[in-house]
Amino acid sequence: MVEQGSGPLVLLLHGFPESWYAWRHQMAALASAGYRAVAIDVRGYGRSSKPEAVEAYRMLDLIADNVAVVEGLGERSAVVVGHDWGATIAAMSTLTRPDVFRAVGLLGVPYTPPGGPRPSEIFARMGGTGADGPDHDPHPRPQEFYISYFQQPGRAEAEMEPDVRGWLAGFYAALSADTMAAPDPHFTGAGGTLRERFPVGVLPSWLGERDLDVFAGEFERTGMTGALNRYRNMDRDWADLADWAGRPITRPSLFIGGERDASLTWLADAVKAFPETLPGLLGSHILDGCGHFVQQERPEETNRILLDWLASLPA
Repeated sequence: MVEQGSGPLVLLLHGFPESWYAWRHQMAALASAGYRAVAIDVRGYGRSSKPEAVEAYRMLDLIADNVAVVEGLGERSAVVVGHDWGATIAAMSTLTRPDVFRAVGLLGVPYTPPGGPRPSEIFARMGGTGADGPDHDPHPRPQEFYISYFQQPGRAEAEMEPDVRGWLAGFYAALSADTMAAPDPHFTGAGGTLRERFPVGVLPSWLGERDLDVFAGEFERTGMTGALNRYRNMDRDWADLADWAGRPITRPSLFIGGERDASLTWLADAVKAFPETLPGLLGSHILDGCGHFVQQERPEETNRILLDWLASLPA
């Protein structure tokens, strides 16, 4: 956990595969504006705990972690802001514990209420066939969506862990606007790997060698299993959150997405549903020419939007 500034608490939750360091550009800006900025390593990442049991990474446990952080800091409430998986964790924290989380900011991944079909069934249907491989093979072959690929313990680790730094560099480049890959890096071909679709030998403009060293160093120390275990609990979350199925988040909210982020293609209907699912929405911003890593690709623009939103919240 990293903390900077004093004032109303803003809890920052990173996504996959990152750490608190994903918020490095926001910390000083928030502190200078009179906020207590706290960026944590989510369970399974960095310096946080890493339980062995896969089921220890279910959403209800992560929500409890966030509540414990707020209480451990001596606070009664917080604004929570998340990116990628952190956005979903932030949303569910606010949905289930509105007594603690008074507003929520979502970056990259829009809010989708719990409920609907079982997640594993949805992801299985997202496979199918398509152009496969780094050479743009035109002959359709079976594809597997990355979340399905992550489900079997050890399978994705075997791809990532022999060269964590190289894998992360390719992943970050594949999802960033200025180095984005084709074909879609969210799918694997039959018997293939995600990395086959990553750009090679290039870093996005927002990621320096030192930044990559920070991200890679933590995963080289811890391995990737803790981070991947979040994906392995989505059906458990579906069952655990059944009592909140279909419910809107009524607390004040914010959404910031990248115009070139594939999440906005898959979840376009979630954005259209914001008037019903986020009735407290105070701003929805799609950043032109931006990829997935919103607050790192566009730090100044993100900071301006965040600070304007925070200033508009009730005291």
